[in-house]
Amino acid sequence: MSDAIAGALYVVATPIGNLDDLSFRAIRVLGEVALIAAEDTRHSARLLRHLGLTVPMLSLHEHNEPARIEQLDARLLGGESIALISDAGTPLISDPGFVLVRELRARGRRIIPIPGPCALVAALSAAGLPTDRFLFQGFLPARSAGRRARLEALVDREETLVFYESPHRIRDTLADLACTHQERQLVLARELTKTFETFLDGTAAGLLARMDADPDQTRGEFVIMVAGAKPRTGEDAVSFEADALLSALLEEGVGVKQAAAVASRVLGGAKKGWYARTQTLKDGD
Repeated sequence: MSDAIAGALYVVATPIGNLDDLSFRAIRVLGEVALIAAEDTRHSARLLRHLGLTVPMLSLHEHNEPARIEQLDARLLGGESIALISDAGTPLISDPGFVLVRELRARGRRIIPIPGPCALVAALSAAGLPTDRFLFQGFLPARSAGRRARLEALVDREETLVFYESPHRIRDTLADLACTHQERQLVLARELTKTFETFLDGTAAGLLARMDADPDQTRGEFVIMVAGAKPRTGEDAVSFEADALLSALLEEGVGVKQAAAVASRVLGGAKKGWYARTQTLKDGD
């Protein structure tokens, strides 16, 4: 029985390391489609050879994705089925494909996911950090200033934070995390599903020290997971919200006296107290 539906684009997850993780359904679909759109055709050719498949491939990556839309859509309209794959894992998750899928969906084409390996889900499943809520941020900015700014903006998030990182930037990213998230618990997942798969946990500074002692720990692709901030409760939560309100008013050019009056009306309490607090915030800036 054929799985491939005429005129459909299949978004197919492929292994992130261990080839045995490819599902039977994914193998059948890859063997039945008329064309495979691959992030790197040379890389994906090795997978097809392993599976004994000889399916035509077309490159689709971040630099040519918009230009491929009409070409691929014409083939779908002609009744062909197409598979979209990335170099590893689930397409569109920090990989190309979003532009294509968005446009084809807008045109009414059928998009069918073939689920499977995904580095962030695999890492979270074995990290021992809360997974009821998590915030995936993909790759952080390459430059330290941009990376530090992004991390500082996330300091108060209570969800588990998840990032991807490359081996040549892992130490710099940990150094920035040591400044912004200090004693927060981190878990590093390295080389997932491969021979040297490793999970390391500790503070960012502690993990940097372990890499100094064992440089092999800097090799491979990483998933960085950071424990979320502790929830603000009671007076701490009220104090945080009040300061955020007062700071926002000051940034908008509202005077100290007017800001204190707004806080008194919204949050209650005497204007005199709010005036002193607002003035302190202004002097601190």
